[in-house]
Amino acid sequence: METLAQLAHGFSIALTPINLLFAAVGVTLGTAIGVLPGLGPALTIALLLPLTFQVPATAAFILFAGIYYGAMYGGSTTSILLNTPGESATIVTALEGNKMAKRGRAGAALATSAIGSFVAGTIGTIGLTFIAGPVVDFALKFGPAEYFSLMVLSLLTVSAVLGHSALRGITALALGIFMGLIGIDLQTGQGRFTFGVTELLDGINVIVVAVGLFAVGETLWLASRRLQHDDVLKVSDSLMMSKADWKRSWKPWFRGAFLGFPIGALPAGGAEIPTFLSYAIEKKLTKHPEEFGHGAIEGVAGPEAANNASAAGVLVPMLALGLPTSATAAIMLSAFQSYGINPGPQLMQSQPELIWGLIASLYIGNVMLLALNLPLVGLWVKILKIPTPLLYGGILVFATIGTYGISRSVVDLALLYAVGILGYFMRRFDFPTSPVIIGMIIGPLLEQEFRRAMTISAGDPMIFLQKPLSLALLLIALAAVVLPPLINRLRRYDGVPTH
Repeated sequence: METLAQLAHGFSIALTPINLLFAAVGVTLGTAIGVLPGLGPALTIALLLPLTFQVPATAAFILFAGIYYGAMYGGSTTSILLNTPGESATIVTALEGNKMAKRGRAGAALATSAIGSFVAGTIGTIGLTFIAGPVVDFALKFGPAEYFSLMVLSLLTVSAVLGHSALRGITALALGIFMGLIGIDLQTGQGRFTFGVTELLDGINVIVVAVGLFAVGETLWLASRRLQHDDVLKVSDSLMMSKADWKRSWKPWFRGAFLGFPIGALPAGGAEIPTFLSYAIEKKLTKHPEEFGHGAIEGVAGPEAANNASAAGVLVPMLALGLPTSATAAIMLSAFQSYGINPGPQLMQSQPELIWGLIASLYIGNVMLLALNLPLVGLWVKILKIPTPLLYGGILVFATIGTYGISRSVVDLALLYAVGILGYFMRRFDFPTSPVIIGMIIGPLLEQEFRRAMTISAGDPMIFLQKPLSLALLLIALAAVVLPPLINRLRRYDGVPTH
């Protein structure tokens, strides 16, 4: 009952005219930018984040939530119409969705995606409402040693999941940790890795790196590939789903939702794993296996539901534990820090209006998105016809102005484009960029918890092994690193001939 009372108070905050306006602006901007080829929620928030520092915290995070959910909705449009996933979590949607579009069923694909996203997003938000509290209670049992081990586990598993190669993921993660440690050491007062540049004593702003990697780097990458717009498909005026479509979609919606939220809520979760699992499950359960690979509607409904449910799930470890498990969550965490708010077990007690207003806005945003996406698909398709030079040039101008507005520092602009060029080469050589942001956020926190644990134990590192929960988390982290290559090596010697 207490949770329902707090949620009702959250709705009283979210339903104020100014917060409704921010929610509407957020979902509209998120959807509009989400439908652009190659762009996703992380880039959207990274682009808009520098312009919102003068906005009150509650309104700002309602805006961010709208952008987050809106971009997740919009990414499916790009995947279905252009076979160009807005982010890694929408890759699966493109597998069947684009085939449906080529068969003249783009309307049904977009409709099942929008409705499935609404259903799953609502289920995920309900989960966030009632699961976040117990997670906080569990988190209160964590000490410095347990937090350190949990962060090690999250860093290693997330870096492996976000890239095709664990080595590349860990390399990107190490780069992020290095960048996060630049500046003054709070304990010794000494500058670290500043290379004599005075402006670096305050550290590198994570927003500059996020905009550089996701805006400048992605723009350079897309421009170098010279995306063609010849594949844009005309969407029929009717977006109605047939009775057969509804019958084949509703079960995948719920299966995807109940698969996506718990995996997204794990400290080492995310959206990629549940979408692929959902696709595999629907492929096994379908009564129309011959359609898979040629435009099966279940292959759109299930993964899209898993994707949007996991979006709500990702907010659980970020809000309750202060652990971002995706690039979007990492950028939102940096926004909390810019307001002087530290997500963690005490957040719901210290900032109840902010948190419950944010959760309530997710329900409202889902309704807004459903009303926005179903009738306005034709408008988003027209946005895709913006000339390529104008599209890429506009992103670069927006990124430059926003970054300069943070500190009005030329050094930040130089860092922006240096990181952007680095992001281009990371994409070129298949290095994931998300672990860089996650490393920048968690790296300093990891160091802080390590120092606290060592202070408590008088310098005895065995504290990490003497605490049962800490030891279990470290063993899981070790297994996540050691077991996959070991299993692959054993397979080479199992007598099966290789080709």
